[in-house]
Amino acid sequence: MTITLPKSIKAYFDADRNGSPEAVAAAFTDKGTVKDKGKIHRGREAIRDWIAGEGQQYSYTVTPFLISTEGGKTQVTGHAVGDFPGSPIDLRYFFVLAGDKIAELEITV
Repeated sequence: MTITLPKSIKAYFDADRNGSPEAVAAAFTDKGTVKDKGKIHRGREAIRDWIAGEGQQYSYTVTPFLISTEGGKTQVTGHAVGDFPGSPIDLRYFFVLAGDKIAELEITV
């Protein structure tokens, strides 16, 4: 099943799939935040470092398969497969957009 993602969210998943921490960070606003595994990463540099660390630690792919919007947040559910503990798993990505950039992202199980 193919879903249509907003431009900035598509840019995030494409950059992650291509292993480009710079492009992942570029999908965010200057003061964007990511909350993942109980930690908050603020600003493009911190986001770049976070995603680069994930890519060094694990090999994985995420395939988005469901999208909904509620309360100003866009939720994307993606099927994650890789060499990380618990694989495969469906993850929920909660995005807050600001124009054509991501202002906030929270990743949960």
